[in-house]
Amino acid sequence: MEKKQTAVEWLAEQLVPKAMLTYDAITYNAIQQAKQMEKEQHFESYRQGNVFLDSDSLNFKGSFDEYYNETYGGNNE
Repeated sequence: MEKKQTAVEWLAEQLVPKAMLTYDAITYNAIQQAKQMEKEQHFESYRQGNVFLDSDSLNFKGSFDEYYNETYGGNNE
């Protein structure tokens, strides 16, 4: 399955010239922080979408991590 691109990855691709082989440290850290924030937002949406399930017996975090890794390729670094 082809991995999807997150909105943060798309934006970074648009803003940072393709000729640059690496980001400077500030840009890299900001992009990584934005990716983590975006992942947390995805998780909250995922959790809210499953509130009707028995939350005592469901591992939201484990299920979400599996979904996110399959869809977006893990931590997206």
